Amino acid sequence: MTPQDMEARIVRYGALQPCKTAFIDAHTPGSDQKENFTIIGGGVSESPDQHVHITIPHGFNVGAAGQPPRVRNSLHDHNTAEVFFVLSGRWRFFWGRWGTAGEVTLEPGDIFNIPTGLFRGFENIGTDYGMIMAILGGDDAGGGVMWAPQVIEEAAAHGLVLAETGKLYDTKTGQHLPEGVNPMPLMSDAELAKRPEPTTAEVLPNHVARYWDMVALADRKPCKVIGETGLLKDKPGFEVNFITRASATDRRHSHDRPSVLMPVKGHWRVDWDGGSATLAPGDTMSVPRDLSHAAMPSMTGEAALYHVIATDDPAGPSWKG
Repeated sequence: MTPQDMEARIVRYGALQPCKTAFIDAHTPGSDQKENFTIIGGGVSESPDQHVHITIPHGFNVGAAGQPPRVRNSLHDHNTAEVFFVLSGRWRFFWGRWGTAGEVTLEPGDIFNIPTGLFRGFENIGTDYGMIMAILGGDDAGGGVMWAPQVIEEAAAHGLVLAETGKLYDTKTGQHLPEGVNPMPLMSDAELAKRPEPTTAEVLPNHVARYWDMVALADRKPCKVIGETGLLKDKPGFEVNFITRASATDRRHSHDRPSVLMPVKGHWRVDWDGGSATLAPGDTMSVPRDLSHAAMPSMTGEAALYHVIATDDPAGPSWKG
């Protein structure tokens, strides 16, 4: 495969195209400055303005959220697994019906395998613009987003209405629901009562992995972070591995399905039969199936990357209780 062919499968951090109208809380004060990025797969955006960088099916979706300080992503849920790792900034994640059941603060490199069945939200509590990278199970990402009732009600007060089809309409610009299409119904009290409200102590041990713990575990071989035998034991439809300078190898290998490389620290040189490319933090590279390749740090200093590949497991749920 030529370098030109592979370059089309690399999404550079500086080339990411944001969407500021992706979700129902796009006009809600406190959430109206966030940016959504869909890197691989269709994602879960509710807006036709969302740009998709790579449409090749991988068995999972890759996206990102960029937010200035103190900007919040409202409480929501997905039918499939949702995994975040922090690329930059300091982030508070919170969950539960009202976002008060539990919370955790994540730093760069930390990863959170968020259980399904929980409303979750997050905010940048750092001092600069921050970015978190996201992995969603399945090629169709579970058919969209489920919002906490209060999010839908508040959005309507600011002119945004979500249709039962999952499409967003902005009444401030003259849009309205098409004839015969109803607004997205609110979850009933009975549905809401079935949702678990796990505490921070219940969630953290099995769903959060810290960067420096993974660095220590990846001192000889890559650390399997998410998977049946991973540090976070789960089968969300994909596996996530963590590789450092100490565990990287120049021995080439291939996979029987597409995989993704996502540097979080340092610069990485990826060699394959036909060429090479260098990746920086925030870049995302889709490696074709059966392509022999290897990734090694290309400069001195700290270096770490995440490797993602689909499995044959269902794309959710991931909350075991």
